[in-house]
Amino acid sequence: MTKRALEIRTPNAPDPVGPYSQAVSRNGWIFASGQIPLDPKTGELVAGDIEAQTERVLDNLRAVLAAAGTTLDQVVKTTVYLTDLAAFPRMNEIYARYFDTDPSPARVTIQAAALPKGALVEIDAIAAAP
Repeated sequence: MTKRALEIRTPNAPDPVGPYSQAVSRNGWIFASGQIPLDPKTGELVAGDIEAQTERVLDNLRAVLAAAGTTLDQVVKTTVYLTDLAAFPRMNEIYARYFDTDPSPARVTIQAAALPKGALVEIDAIAAAP
C-alpha cells in the first residue's frame, strides 16, 4: 500500500497563491513548489532587480526545505523560470552562492512569458528528505 504525500507548510515562506502546497514529502523526497519573490510577512512582491528577487526566492525555498527538515545542500534538482534570459548571468551569481555544493544540483533554466504577480524569477526544487 502506497502512503499519501505529506504536506510541508511554514509561515516562514509565503502562502501559496493557488491550490497547491508549499511542498510535499513522499518516499524519501521533498518536492518544493516554485517559489516567487514574495515577502512571507506581507505576501507582497519584493521590490528590486533580478538579484534581489533571486535572493528572496532562494530564502523562501530554504525556509520551505527547513520546514521539511532538510536543507539546500540536499537539493538534487531545480527548475529556474526567468521572464528574461538576459538576466541569467546575474541570477546565476546569486544562485551559485546558495548552492555551493559538490556536485551542484541538476538544473533546467527556461524563459517564461510571464510569472505570477509579475515576478522576474521562480524556482522549484526536489530534495532528499532527512
